[in-house]
Amino acid sequence: MNLVVIISDTFRRDHLGCYGNKWIYTPHLDTFAQDCVIFDRAYCASFPTMPMRADVYTGKFTLNYLGWAPLPRDEVILPEILANAGYTTKAVVDVPFYVRQGYGYDRGFQDFEWIRGQGGDRADTNYERRYEEDYCAPMTCAAAERWLERHHKEEFFLYVDMWDPHEPWDPPAHYVERYMPKWDGTIVRPPYWKWRDAGLTARDIRIANACYCGEVSMVDRSVGRLIERMASLGILDDTIILFTADHGFHLGEHGLLGKTVSKAGIFRGSPLYEEVTRVPFLLYVPGVKPRRTSAIIQPPDVMPTLLELLKLKVPDTVQGRSFVPVVQGKKRTGRKLAVTTVPLYEPGMTTRVVDDLERKVERYQPATITCPPWVLLYFREGERVELYDVKNDPKQKKNVARQNPDAVAKLHKLYVNFLREIGTRDEFLQSRERL
Repeated sequence: MNLVVIISDTFRRDHLGCYGNKWIYTPHLDTFAQDCVIFDRAYCASFPTMPMRADVYTGKFTLNYLGWAPLPRDEVILPEILANAGYTTKAVVDVPFYVRQGYGYDRGFQDFEWIRGQGGDRADTNYERRYEEDYCAPMTCAAAERWLERHHKEEFFLYVDMWDPHEPWDPPAHYVERYMPKWDGTIVRPPYWKWRDAGLTARDIRIANACYCGEVSMVDRSVGRLIERMASLGILDDTIILFTADHGFHLGEHGLLGKTVSKAGIFRGSPLYEEVTRVPFLLYVPGVKPRRTSAIIQPPDVMPTLLELLKLKVPDTVQGRSFVPVVQGKKRTGRKLAVTTVPLYEPGMTTRVVDDLERKVERYQPATITCPPWVLLYFREGERVELYDVKNDPKQKKNVARQNPDAVAKLHKLYVNFLREIGTRDEFLQSRERL
């Protein structure tokens, strides 16, 4: 059995038709989802970009010790396990942080291909663009297609990672015009701040949303072509395929345009609402009946699940839990709760949480504890908490913490117990052990 893992950065769950969106144009992923196990309650854990990848690679919650940092050499990681098991391993990525500054996320891949264009060399790539095929997501998926043509007869692990629909949102005009027919080419850059305080207007938010949706539709077509290539090569019956994202993005909700609140030199953090924490998760397993499930899963669960599906031993280092029984329909429930947080930094520390630039942490960082129907947003002892009943308030507009102190106490206790279970050091626990 082959394995293909596809990660799309900053892809909001509610921007897929298969998750109930009636106006988005995502026909390829929606068609693919018809053959998948669709997870309705997949949540990111370590946040954002590289911390999430670390969780997938290691099968561990890295939020309490690693953060946005180089991958330690002693970590037992999924690509190396599969390479040692005899798989031909290949990664095609355009996310710019895999190998920069010694990050070492190419380890375990016999062939690692980085598609230039995201990050610092964006201006050069923009200058060279003429057709849709010159944009990053199409280039990344096309490179993966070409590799499959050469290696589809081998037992392989193909890892594809696209930064789109991450900003800057500048897809081909024909995608944006589907959502804003009179678009004049204006690009809105998210301030990672309260958008009104940053001087943006309601029209700016409409433009940002149209351009973001255009990127979503571009990614949909690129991934669709990659999946179609697997079908044309006759390998779908022998290939497990996962499509997911690392996190979402606030597109004006809660007054925010960004996934965090940060400025040059400062990382302030921000509450992580469901627009950010809840991600798409589509898993295709040959021979498994398509279904939807409300089981809670998180990225550390990916490694043990995929290894079990491939009938390979799960290393003792793994903290995640296999959800194969859920995939096979033998079990309906997953985790009791999901925890999403940026790495557990203390004020005064420095971090690269938003990008590859160091910023000073200004305050304690937010954690979101999800235990349906409740979602608790918690910073540290003595600070204001937020509690939402997402069953009756899915947009998280009404903080009901004062009316439900027992629920607040219960979710906080679950959070502290979770931190202890994953081996969090005392220096990070002390300020979070009490409300």
